[in-house]
Amino acid sequence: MALRTILRAPAAVRPLLIQPRALYHSYEHNEPPPYRDAESAILSSALAHVPLHGFTEEALSLGAKEAGYLDISSNLFPKGAFDLVTYHLVTQRLGLKDRIQFHDEKIGVGRKVRSLVLERLRANVDAGVVGRWQEALALMSLGENIPRSLKELSGLSDEIWFLAGDMSVDTSWYTKRATLAGIYAATEIYQTTDQSTEFRDTEQFLDRRLEESRVAGSAVGNTLEWIGFQGGAMVNLMRSKGARI
Repeated sequence: MALRTILRAPAAVRPLLIQPRALYHSYEHNEPPPYRDAESAILSSALAHVPLHGFTEEALSLGAKEAGYLDISSNLFPKGAFDLVTYHLVTQRLGLKDRIQFHDEKIGVGRKVRSLVLERLRANVDAGVVGRWQEALALMSLGENIPRSLKELSGLSDEIWFLAGDMSVDTSWYTKRATLAGIYAATEIYQTTDQSTEFRDTEQFLDRRLEESRVAGSAVGNTLEWIGFQGGAMVNLMRSKGARI
């Protein structure tokens, strides 16, 4: 489990999440970069080829050449194109804190969450991967890739709540993150088919999901019933878009 997730969890439950050999680190602890220099150079170059070539081995090969490495350098990535998908997910999650800051203390947590979700979706647009994201979803839905995909989705949800200033210390810490993960995933899938100007329909779709979460979440008392509903809806939507899950 990611260090950030452990540290952000309510203090009472951290011992349940930490492995026996885990060490204590403060929030100020600098975690090591997620990628080595060679990996980052190749993957960042390869990502620039995704709009034309998709999340493919070809994009990886072109990225290796462009970064000054031999074609064989793509063998650094045993999962192939999925490693390229993961690179985008990780770097955009870590970069979210630099894309948006809140200076108005009057902005509530809910509005901050909405802004952060929209900013993360804009990152897909800026990277030029929206038109290829269904390919990424297909790769993420493969059995061997699901655990890492869900881990990244969970990490993004945790990051958004943290950046929004969520200070909950009870069981809602879990339910809110699980619910937001489902909302984000569904909205990101919707974005891949959105033909509206500046993805306005996607923004409205997000607003509807957030409102449903507020109403239904209250109605069921923030229990696992709501999490199950969101998870089932997300899976059904992904299947409707051709994802093999």
